[in-house]
Amino acid sequence: MLTPSRSARREATPEGASAARALPKGQQTKAAIVDAALRMAAQVGLEGLSIGALAETMGMSKSGVFAHFGSREELQISVVSEYYNRFEREVFYPAMQEPRGLPRLRAMFANWMNHTSIDLDAGSIFISGAVEFDDRPGPVRDALVQSVGSWLDAMSRAIRQAREAGHLVPDTDERQVAFEIHALILGLHYEARFLHMPGAVERTMRGFESVLSRYSVRN
Repeated sequence: MLTPSRSARREATPEGASAARALPKGQQTKAAIVDAALRMAAQVGLEGLSIGALAETMGMSKSGVFAHFGSREELQISVVSEYYNRFEREVFYPAMQEPRGLPRLRAMFANWMNHTSIDLDAGSIFISGAVEFDDRPGPVRDALVQSVGSWLDAMSRAIRQAREAGHLVPDTDERQVAFEIHALILGLHYEARFLHMPGAVERTMRGFESVLSRYSVRN
């Protein structure tokens, strides 16, 4: 289940923004380092993160960065966590304002696609991380799997709710539909970012509508 983190809930409100600014200086510095690391990882991947390069970017010493993170692995996990929190705020929470059923499912997909389209310039850590850590057991891979798995669980739940609302046929398999929708997002990222093929966004939307048409209840 995609569960809102406390920090994400706070930062999603004006009060949360004020609270973030009121953090002790050490926590503010750590948050700034994670933000810089997130931008760096979007360009070079989690494995490309360098304490030295990050320290130079922040105008800090290496030991200053290490004072906030005991290891590069801890830094990588913090980056995955922050990326996930931002994904929640931009994709998940706004969609929850829509009624259960197809309206919410459509909103989740539209937000996901918009988020992916924005990521095309920098790359998705969920996608690049899957390539980097698919066969490398450990805490970083675990953090990535948990983040992506939580989102796919939320998508499956929205599909199940659409079925229960009578919007999708009774024998709709939510995992199958979530798989097909996820495949569309991966295809969008591959075509638009790697192949630079025009019209990828439009094809993705048509693909989504095609999926829904096969499972929707006919009026």
